[in-house]
Amino acid sequence: MPEKLDLTIIGAGMIVNDLILPAALQMRRDGIIGEITVTDMRWEALKSLENSESIKRSFPDQTFHTFPHTQTECGPDAYKRVLANAKPYQITAIALPDQLHYQAIKGVLQFNQHILCVKPLVLKYSEAVEIEQEAFERGCFVGIEYHKRFDRRAMAARKNYRDGLYGEFALGEARLIEPYYYRHSNFQNWFTCENTDPFVYIGCHYVDLVCFITGLKPVEISVSGRKGRFPNGNTGFLWSNGRVIFDNGAILSINNGLGYPDEAGGSNDQGLIMYFEGNDCSGLLAHNDQNRGVESCFIADNIKKFQYLSPDFIREVAYQGRGAKPVGYGVDSITAICSTARDIENAAANSGSNAINIRRNAIRSADMCGIIATPANSSYNELVQEAARLSIMNNGAFAVIDYHNAIPEVRLK
Repeated sequence: MPEKLDLTIIGAGMIVNDLILPAALQMRRDGIIGEITVTDMRWEALKSLENSESIKRSFPDQTFHTFPHTQTECGPDAYKRVLANAKPYQITAIALPDQLHYQAIKGVLQFNQHILCVKPLVLKYSEAVEIEQEAFERGCFVGIEYHKRFDRRAMAARKNYRDGLYGEFALGEARLIEPYYYRHSNFQNWFTCENTDPFVYIGCHYVDLVCFITGLKPVEISVSGRKGRFPNGNTGFLWSNGRVIFDNGAILSINNGLGYPDEAGGSNDQGLIMYFEGNDCSGLLAHNDQNRGVESCFIADNIKKFQYLSPDFIREVAYQGRGAKPVGYGVDSITAICSTARDIENAAANSGSNAINIRRNAIRSADMCGIIATPANSSYNELVQEAARLSIMNNGAFAVIDYHNAIPEVRLK
């Protein structure tokens, strides 16, 4: 029977409560994951996760640990105290603000841990290359959680495009507007102009998705931002418009923001439309991602009355055991990364000195497969983030990604 790997989750915020921890607890039910420990430097975040009614309701048969155990123990290096007592080649999930990823990943690699990281991996291409090289040397698999890749519609679109059924991508438009209440969350403490913006934080999903479908490379990026104040007075880019030009001349426009009305039907507003050139004809792909044919109007007073309910990203459904079961492409993405790490370890088990080569070969196989985003097969995303930040901090000026040199570089046009 395959050996289970333990999971450490660094971060106890919204994405952990809503996706990563439910997916992990289901994997524990399914025998993929062993012990689960969540660590955070914020005591109140850990307490909130421990008291989460949604977690308790869906997983009454499962438990997880938190660390630190007292408020006085909290600090930015709490996760290192957890990993110091962990076996090597287990799994660590990093669910922190974008600008903290690099230091956390470097810290985790010191303990020879496989890594699941929320997107984007890091904000600089050089950091992505550094992580790729160190992780490969150590035999540590790094999977980046671009979950839209695991949407079955995206999988089908990738196959159809590469089979020549659409034609050549020419023009597209994407949108992802997150709800207004994000402004009242912990976002207001870190989602500030000097750290990130909506294009980098959520627009990256659709840049990655178009690259995943088409195999094209982004070569020019322009991002304009609209600033606003969070309730605590911090200033951030609350809206953005980005334009990405690919190496075949195709153009993708992306609108992002933290401002979808809390009272509106869906939990956010998102979708993608792509047009293609054919032989004296054109092709079309349109994904309306916030409403996938399910509409509900509830009678309860403690929830939004009318909702578009997407059953595809993550949704809790009836389960043959106690509680509920999370399903959807978000869960599939988390599961795929963790299962890959487990498969690597089971292949390397009892291999002695050859274990490191088995791990490295498995990492390169995942890189070449291209389904799970890895530092080696998706570092164009870091180039895009770097170019986007250069552009938005220069009032939307175009930034160029130059692939001609041995090391790609980003510069203003």
